[in-house]
Amino acid sequence: MILASASLLTLSLALAAAVGYAIAAAGTSRLHPAVINTAVWIAWFLHGILLVMGLTGTEARFGFAPALSLTAWLVGLVYAVEGYVYPHFRKPWLTSGLGSACVLLALLFPGATLNPNASSWLPLHFALGISSYGLFAVAVAHAWLMTRAEARVRNASDAQTGMPILTMERLTFRFVMVGFMLLSATLLAGLLFGSQLYGGAHALQWNHKTIFAFLSWLTFAVLMVGRARFGWRGRQALRVLYIGSGLLLLAYVGSRFVMEVVLGKTL
Repeated sequence: MILASASLLTLSLALAAAVGYAIAAAGTSRLHPAVINTAVWIAWFLHGILLVMGLTGTEARFGFAPALSLTAWLVGLVYAVEGYVYPHFRKPWLTSGLGSACVLLALLFPGATLNPNASSWLPLHFALGISSYGLFAVAVAHAWLMTRAEARVRNASDAQTGMPILTMERLTFRFVMVGFMLLSATLLAGLLFGSQLYGGAHALQWNHKTIFAFLSWLTFAVLMVGRARFGWRGRQALRVLYIGSGLLLLAYVGSRFVMEVVLGKTL
């Protein structure tokens, strides 16, 4: 935890972004949509500045909290695009709440300093991995919304999503497909170019992180095959999606959390 060493600018940006997200989350049913959208956009912009500062500064850092923070930022980007395409789509308040929590978490746990001997291609490797995290996170959020909407329909009440359920289902599995492709590229790059990317002492190792990552890849592969070959839909498909996403969360965020917070070490 390096909160004390954070600059005044970093503290100010983080608190402003967290407050903006919190306003959007708390005011979903109370404030005018224009106010909520403005708060989200301001928070998202400040959040992006924080991420750039953390990853490109003189002492670039990365860890479980910045990974969650970047994932939350990407989720916000996807929802912003969806809100433009589907103006009546109601964004879940939970995404703004998580955005606020992730900003503060990254402020408390900025992660370890990146290896100076790492390749200049390492940021691209990180970008592929975190992009897959973000897309799977969006898919999980859509799956949750879809489950709630279907329950409302069964109870003869308004689904209140602003998007047709079938459209949401198609988008969910498109996110899964693209996320699977990015995850595949990330794992392949780590296998083939691990030593060049991380430096000889930090090459790809068969540890908990790697095992969970490949287990998640296999789970998503099963989901892709099951949907294409056997037409998996509904709870069966979503259950596999949740399992794969949980394994992927354990792969990097879970491993780094244990190392950085529980054990007080760096990878």
